[in-house]
Amino acid sequence: MASSEKPLDHRYRGEHPIRTLAYLFRADRRKLAAAFLVFTVKHSPVWLLPLITASIIDTVVQHQPIGRVWLSAGVILFILLVNIPLHLLYVRLLYGSVRRMGTDLRSALCTRMQQLSIGYHSRVSAGVLQAKVIRDVETVEQMVQQTAETGLGALTVLTGGLVVIAVRTPEFVPVFLCVVPVAALLVARLRTRLRSQNEHFRHEVEHLSSRVTEMTRLIPVTRAHGLEVKALRRMDGTLRQVLRSGLRLDLLNGRFASLAWVFLNVVGVLFLTGAALVSYYGYWGVTPGDVVMLSAFLTTLTNSTTTLAGLAPVITRGLESVRSVGEVLQAPELEDNEGKAEVTSLRGAVVFEGVGHTYFEGAGPAREEGRPAVRDFTLAVAPGETIALVGASGAGKSTVLNLVIGFIRPTSGRLLLDGTDMNTLDLRTYRRFVSVVPQESILFDGTVRENVAYGMDDAGDATVREALRDANALEFVDRLPQGLDTVIGEHGARLSGGQRQRLAIARALIRDPRVLVLDEATSALDTHSEALVQQALARLLRGRTTFVVAHRLSTIRGADRIVVMRDGAIQEIGAHEELLRRGGAYTALHSGQLA
Repeated sequence: MASSEKPLDHRYRGEHPIRTLAYLFRADRRKLAAAFLVFTVKHSPVWLLPLITASIIDTVVQHQPIGRVWLSAGVILFILLVNIPLHLLYVRLLYGSVRRMGTDLRSALCTRMQQLSIGYHSRVSAGVLQAKVIRDVETVEQMVQQTAETGLGALTVLTGGLVVIAVRTPEFVPVFLCVVPVAALLVARLRTRLRSQNEHFRHEVEHLSSRVTEMTRLIPVTRAHGLEVKALRRMDGTLRQVLRSGLRLDLLNGRFASLAWVFLNVVGVLFLTGAALVSYYGYWGVTPGDVVMLSAFLTTLTNSTTTLAGLAPVITRGLESVRSVGEVLQAPELEDNEGKAEVTSLRGAVVFEGVGHTYFEGAGPAREEGRPAVRDFTLAVAPGETIALVGASGAGKSTVLNLVIGFIRPTSGRLLLDGTDMNTLDLRTYRRFVSVVPQESILFDGTVRENVAYGMDDAGDATVREALRDANALEFVDRLPQGLDTVIGEHGARLSGGQRQRLAIARALIRDPRVLVLDEATSALDTHSEALVQQALARLLRGRTTFVVAHRLSTIRGADRIVVMRDGAIQEIGAHEELLRRGGAYTALHSGQLA
């Protein structure tokens, strides 16, 4: 799929979604052409049947040779029977192309999301991106399938029917060209009046869905305070509202169906009567079979025209989804690594030279610089040194960590890795030497082994167990039902907070990083779990350049240097005891926590 990524990226820029769709199907255009040809043949009975029926009726009424009846019946039976293999071939051709397009589109989206900056991901919620990958692509697939199936069927019937009428009874072509659109327009107008009611009912159902979610989330609180009756009474009110809206919608749908059925049949009776009178008085050489054929075609062509009009909302939704997907595929905030130097080894020397970083506010060309998150940050970190960053919320600690990881780039100054400007390096290769242990451990629904050895496919059981032992995690892992092969649930739901964090440390250990980033790795733990995690972290820090952000100052007493930050700038630097002797900002923070 990677081969389609760059052309897709280019093709989405400022183009109409129809052109984008055509480009998405470029590889399967021959299969699509074949699918349309097969569909035309397999769908031909719909517009051939009235003609063959007319031929049989004329044979009977005019006492023509009986062989014509057998011939007509044989032709239609043959066309009906070959529909089965033709339909399967059509499904294979069309639906296969649509599924491949959807897969390529999802692959391009996932590839793009991996390339977009962390700044982009911090602004755009994961739920929105998930909806684009799942729902928007599915909407595009459904639009193409429905338009091809329903729209092509309606167009085939309209074209075939009008050709048959033009050949057999050309005098009625103007009549059809007037009556069919008018009848279809009136039916479509009736249907349009239902749209607002359908939308209102959809909103009611969505409201019900949110109420059910709220109710299930509050069940522990509801049960703890004996509020079950109140919760059910509240839910009953919403259910009754949905019931009333549903009944109103059902009555409107029933009224529409009845009106449309009566109207179309009245038009059909009037047209049948007119055609019968023309045939009865011998005008234009219209036969009894032609009367039946024309009457059948009136209903068929009207339904086809109405179907084409009804596809408009489906097409609109599909094209809007194409635009929605394009918002990601043309997002400009990419991490630029192309053509930059690869990092093949790293000692771990990190030097900040007057580094500043300002986040942009807004999006697109109109975005503006906000307040600097980090200002004139100057610090030289030796290989293997542990640096702790402390300060109030908003002081710029997380921004410094993001600069070290390479999630963001300095907007002023330079950041050097082993003496090389970070802007000249391929950060993907640099991050092979980096491990991050965040405040909330990021685990997935897999086994212990898969989570610890994530991205390390060649790691054997002995390596995994050694990392778990050093992370103080082996004891609890061995007690799990399947040991290393125990599935831990989504986000590690089957483990405690301390256990999850120790697995995250094991994951960091197994990579043997040169640069380590710890973002409040113990702040959410109880005292016992924190002690176990601190022991594991002590092993992890050994010989590695480490940046630590900690809320509890007691956890960073052993850091080589502590950097006190305020409003994005450095206030103080020094070891724990040294800073306490100075009696400055660090002493104030320390005293506040002791109090």
